[in-house]
Amino acid sequence: MSKYRYLWNTVKYLKFIQVYYQIYYRLKIKFNLGFNPKYRLSKAEEFSWTHTVYNLTTYLGNNTFNFLNRPKKFQNNIDWNFPDFGKLWVYNLNYFEYLNQKNISKEEALQLVYRYIDVYDHCEDGKEPYPTSLRILNIIKFVAHNDIEDEKVLNLIKADASRLYENVEYHLLANHLLENGFALLFVAQFFNSKRFLKKATTILTKELEEQVLKDGAHFELSPMYHILILHRILDCIQLLELNKSDKSITLLSLFRTKAEIMLSWINQIKYNDDSLPMFNDSSKNITISIQEIFKYAKTLRLNEIYLPLSESGYRKFQTNKYQLVVDFGDIGPNYQPAHAHSDTFNFELFVDNKPIIVDTGTSTYDKNERRQLERSTYSHNTIQIDNFEQSEVWGGFRVARRAYVKNLKEGVDFVEAEHDGYKKIGVSHLRRFSIDKSLVQINDIIVNNLNYNQSAYFHLHPSLKNIIINDYTIIIENNITMSFTGTNVIINKELYEHAEGFNKTKKAIVIKVTFESNLETSIKL
Repeated sequence: MSKYRYLWNTVKYLKFIQVYYQIYYRLKIKFNLGFNPKYRLSKAEEFSWTHTVYNLTTYLGNNTFNFLNRPKKFQNNIDWNFPDFGKLWVYNLNYFEYLNQKNISKEEALQLVYRYIDVYDHCEDGKEPYPTSLRILNIIKFVAHNDIEDEKVLNLIKADASRLYENVEYHLLANHLLENGFALLFVAQFFNSKRFLKKATTILTKELEEQVLKDGAHFELSPMYHILILHRILDCIQLLELNKSDKSITLLSLFRTKAEIMLSWINQIKYNDDSLPMFNDSSKNITISIQEIFKYAKTLRLNEIYLPLSESGYRKFQTNKYQLVVDFGDIGPNYQPAHAHSDTFNFELFVDNKPIIVDTGTSTYDKNERRQLERSTYSHNTIQIDNFEQSEVWGGFRVARRAYVKNLKEGVDFVEAEHDGYKKIGVSHLRRFSIDKSLVQINDIIVNNLNYNQSAYFHLHPSLKNIIINDYTIIIENNITMSFTGTNVIINKELYEHAEGFNKTKKAIVIKVTFESNLETSIKL
């Protein structure tokens, strides 16, 4: 019954279009209909592309790939359906991003494409719309940058493009649908296709207006996905600048506007070392760097603008001593919270440009205990009541009941709000951050809690080893003092696994503070 309740509390947030296409695509699979269309496409007489930035190095040569910190050397034939490292790994293999990495020769890259073409009919996961979208982008950029005219490669792009056109991910929406739209736009320009341009324009116009919030954040509220989407928008700006068409002027203007406000959001949220908070599904070494993003933007002559943080729910406080980023946003979007965590009122703290209190990060997308743990309330710097979750994360990428933030108040030196994630047990959590030059104060008020245990968690960065606990005080590295005031406060030091990237974790210390009623935390720096 619990599973059915979770399912109902997940499905009820879906849009009609998602339900419709879930049924429609399942019927197509069952009856094997419409998955291999062939649209007539002819390569444009002129098409230009120049690499402004290169993709991360993931092909190491000699049949060896390294995705998600998992290297694999294929002995003879490349298994494009390789199952041992999970679906995300095989997705990466099928993205073909390595075609546009810095240290690969044109000849070696082309051979990889040929080898894929030879077994294309037997590929499985790689033919799904999302990896197909990225493969289209990467192969088009590769052949255009290297002036390759090859009928076999063109036929691969045509086959992928036709399949994608008929199987756009309306059942998922969010970043998947955007990636479909970006790929369709590249196809439209590469083949000078009005059909593909119309569909791409419809998708991208609608989705960018919805998915880029007023303060510039991507609405899935993952800094990692924000960079991925922004990188793609910058690619589309360059695409349309290099291959100008009167029909794409409006779209180009939209791209430039959205890119500028997304750049503003990065500027507001990033730390001094140009790293980003690891909120929601975020992991290291997946995207190009922030420096490369801004370098790319500069070549495209994008304007620097400033928008205050607002709709995303993220807020940042900064002094000469520290940087504090807090999450007061709702889970978003409601109809597709695949990359959301149970992390309301979570925060990160950098002191003297060094990470002190951090998000635990993301190390896997596999549907396992590790994935469930990393999305749980316990794994974030917030309050957990008994073993209840603020938001019911489950199934790897699903959320049932979810917390909503209300009564938000803020000023130059404070922010506070309540969330109702524990309303099923009649409890409300109010959290307030107050800041001074060398002090961060956190006030947690638990309303109507009579019978439940409650704990505050503070996850320390793995580099921090010198931790001393004295009664109601913690001293970190001899220069940071955390003190706790409340009823029946008990401090415990435990270990957790901090995500250093996908499939890579490092043991670190988490401070667990149990208390009754209310808790005041003072962090003196």
